[in-house]
Amino acid sequence: MAQTKFDKQVDESAGSLAFGIGRFLAGRPMDGERKTDATFWRQGTRVLPKVEGKVSRSSYRAGWQRLTFRIGGLSATGAGGYWALWENQDATFATTRDVWENPDPAIAAAETGGIAVASAAAVGGVAYGLLTRKRREFMREWVRPLHEALAVPLGISELTDPRRYLHIPKNFSDDDAQIRIDVPTHMRFNEDLVADLIVKKLALENVSFTWRRAGKDTQVIVKKRKAPPKKLGLSDPGVREILAKMPESAPLIGLGSGRKKVSVDLDADSPHVLISAGTGGGKSTILRCITCQFIHNGALAFVLDFKRISHTWARGVPGVTYCRDIGEIHDALVRLAQEGRRRLTLAEQLADDVLEMEPWRVGPRIVILLEEVNATMAQLKRYWAKTRESGDPKTSPAIDALAEILFMGRQVRLHVLLVAQSATAQAVGGPAMRENFSTRILVRYTLNAWRMLVPEASPIPMASQHNGRVQVVTRGRAQETQVLNLSNAEAREWAMSGVHTKNPTGPQKTPAPATDLPDAWNTSSPEIPPTPAVDPAADRDVLADARSLTPPTPAADPVDTTAPSANPAPAPDPDNAVVGLREAYDNHLSDIVTSLKALRWARHNDPDFPGPVDKRGAEFLYRAGDLKKWARNRPRAHATDPG
Repeated sequence: MAQTKFDKQVDESAGSLAFGIGRFLAGRPMDGERKTDATFWRQGTRVLPKVEGKVSRSSYRAGWQRLTFRIGGLSATGAGGYWALWENQDATFATTRDVWENPDPAIAAAETGGIAVASAAAVGGVAYGLLTRKRREFMREWVRPLHEALAVPLGISELTDPRRYLHIPKNFSDDDAQIRIDVPTHMRFNEDLVADLIVKKLALENVSFTWRRAGKDTQVIVKKRKAPPKKLGLSDPGVREILAKMPESAPLIGLGSGRKKVSVDLDADSPHVLISAGTGGGKSTILRCITCQFIHNGALAFVLDFKRISHTWARGVPGVTYCRDIGEIHDALVRLAQEGRRRLTLAEQLADDVLEMEPWRVGPRIVILLEEVNATMAQLKRYWAKTRESGDPKTSPAIDALAEILFMGRQVRLHVLLVAQSATAQAVGGPAMRENFSTRILVRYTLNAWRMLVPEASPIPMASQHNGRVQVVTRGRAQETQVLNLSNAEAREWAMSGVHTKNPTGPQKTPAPATDLPDAWNTSSPEIPPTPAVDPAADRDVLADARSLTPPTPAADPVDTTAPSANPAPAPDPDNAVVGLREAYDNHLSDIVTSLKALRWARHNDPDFPGPVDKRGAEFLYRAGDLKKWARNRPRAHATDPG
């Protein structure tokens, strides 16, 4: 007898039910479609070929895991239902009857509960989004692009979850990090191509590949082969000797992979250096390392530090002018630009071969440290807006002076070391000004910062969280570098052990103040000194002193004292008066310094206290203007300071 349509439906339903129970107990997918290579005992690593559509996470679980979840869920549901229905059946029936007769309280409770559940879900969703933001960014920027590149060479489906076979730690750029990639057991792929793709997509350098081909677990392990040193200090073996042998124009920044020396030559590579790093990235450490080497070799340093405390090691060091007040920073930039014009005029008078062989003829090297340019540029604009008078240009002369210095080139031997947390074109002064920094040092950068500052350097390496680890980018090539970390005492000792201290009789013993730079529009240059008979390298200190920032005072014309003077002599400038401490306090500093005792205490304890310019018997004499400048900008008194 033929089966009816109803009988066929019953048989199909019974068969489907039997198959469903079998799949449930076997831990297989309930729809019967196997989407991954997972088995009952082993988790899946990749999607099977010809599978379409989204693959859920449960498809990667082993069969015993799915069976455990299913049985556990059924047990919990059954136990909860039993307790609700049988243990509390009287209360349940009474509650149901009350709700049926008076539904308003139940509706109000449901509304309140719904609002509470929705609020909790919203808060939980926001918290989950914030907590997993970095993980999602890591997957989007690094893991998924590598998966898309390896899917075809490895012969796996692009629908495969990359986390199932790409085991990449978030700190994979660290020295001791290890990357593991599970590859197909058939090994029908080009190993060299796969290794090349891994290096390119993860921006790795100096890594080793270990292939494990035996058995069913085939993997490739990627590790760093020649990482930079984890720490680098002056006390490390050979570091002091390396510093002593570095060229005068190329200070050591640190050591790269294989302990390779990393430096920037300001005469050959780039006259200016840009440092981009967030708070705590070690900007001051990098500047301290570079600047103390320049001072050691005879350069003059102008520290423009609006924060006032970034480079305490440089206070009182010969050859250093420390500008902390925004007015001082403004004046220093203007007069440094004037010095650059003077040097340009002098360079025009020199033959190209002379300037190439004897660059010191234009004057000593000047290094300008511009700290926190984002805040300093804003303060310079506000300062000029307050002090400008009618008819003055709207743009701050200090900002124009900085732009002029950046465009002058390496021939004038003026070099800017600029620090910025976010070196946008607006913060630096414009896109053209930022392009003058051929060497850029990036610390704890974001991908956006890398694309903005060094888009030509590709691929983008992962930013390391290791203290002192930076990327030095020159000529489109990035070098991972461990920066030389000098303490304040070590940097001060190295700076003071150089040219300025060894040549105490020269004019560079006391740092040249910004107010002593040449007149703004004076383009006349002193007579070029004759070629020295001795070796320039051996006598460079004396030559540098001969070309110091302060121009020589021209000889006065003879004056006929018998003839009446047509123009009376101007009144003497009180700031140029040479006075002792008591006279300075009585006539110049009584409204700034609290007592003469405080002034004498500062002379022995404050490294920024100006040096004496003369001596009268046993009493030291000081320039009144230098004392006023120190008093206006000195740090506030400490508890041990009697003032």
